[in-house]
Amino acid sequence: MASSAHAYVRGSTAKFYEWLESAPGAGLPEGPAIWICGDCHVGNLGPVAHADGRIALQIRDLDQSVIGNPAHDLVRLALSLAMAARGADLPGATTALMIEQVVAGYERALTLRAPQRDERSSFPAPVRFVMRQAVRRSWKHLMRERLEDTAPTIPLGERFWPLTRSERRAVGAMVETPELQSLFAHDEGGETELLDAAYWMKGCSSLGKLRLALLVRVQGKLRLVDVKEAVQAYAPRYPDSGMPNTNAERVVQGARALSPYLGERMVATRLLDRAVFVRELLPQDLKLELDALSKREASEVARYLAEVVGRAHARQLGASERKAWRSELRRRRPKSIEAPSWLWGSVVELVSSHEAAYLNHCRRYALEHAR
Repeated sequence: MASSAHAYVRGSTAKFYEWLESAPGAGLPEGPAIWICGDCHVGNLGPVAHADGRIALQIRDLDQSVIGNPAHDLVRLALSLAMAARGADLPGATTALMIEQVVAGYERALTLRAPQRDERSSFPAPVRFVMRQAVRRSWKHLMRERLEDTAPTIPLGERFWPLTRSERRAVGAMVETPELQSLFAHDEGGETELLDAAYWMKGCSSLGKLRLALLVRVQGKLRLVDVKEAVQAYAPRYPDSGMPNTNAERVVQGARALSPYLGERMVATRLLDRAVFVRELLPQDLKLELDALSKREASEVARYLAEVVGRAHARQLGASERKAWRSELRRRRPKSIEAPSWLWGSVVELVSSHEAAYLNHCRRYALEHAR
């Protein structure tokens, strides 16, 4: 989180929702009650593979998903794009144009009768680059990236920690459950063998939570499986929204609504008395990185990613609901500019508060490492 202001924004979901509860954050429009990502920053979008080999750019992290206000996803995405623009040393005028393109892309998604598959020619250059990478990746790429080897074992060390015998027995029993067996249904059944398992220290979301990597053989094929504890979401939910009883079920249902390719590769279960969600990792699943952007690319990427999020929302709405939500977004827009004042004002407030929080975070980090 100390590496850049954009990285800090990605890792500080709680701060975003603290702002949301404040007076400025309370002025957002009330959208329809649908599944939202809840943590809709740029790094949580990217190529996602379907079990049958198809690839699409979708939301790829649904830990914070709830049935809530879609305006929250729009603001979080706009904040992330604004911070990416600052990281690329783009002028403020470009950021203003990006926010306008966020609205344009999102509203376009609400006009589509049904989700459509994109042609590669329509991808902005940074998206086209990562999609080409995804198409070319194989199982060996995934193993070398995640496990630093292609051997059917998980290398213990800084990232992977050993399980006790009782913990390994619990993991083995979980793999044999119907829930986990259904995860590999695309392999037409067959014997499932747990080859190795370890605790996985992977970013901020792993701190203080149960996170495991499993190496499984199904029908002679290796599968890398991510097991992650599901915890209470920071994102506020709409009351009486019919949310699932457990956080793991919430994450899986949110994924199936917002990112079907990913959701179909996830199941909810329990391990070591904790609610967890389990997903099979595929080589084509990649994170979208925006380290360097030109002015033109910035606007194109902003429009495209907002449309991706808009499609995820629109899939859950009927035609009349999409029209009503689009009308509400347009009703609150000034005549002089394309972006509604509530979105631009939110981004300005959030950039300011996150920049200050980032500097304080870096100061603490520097002092701790200087001792």
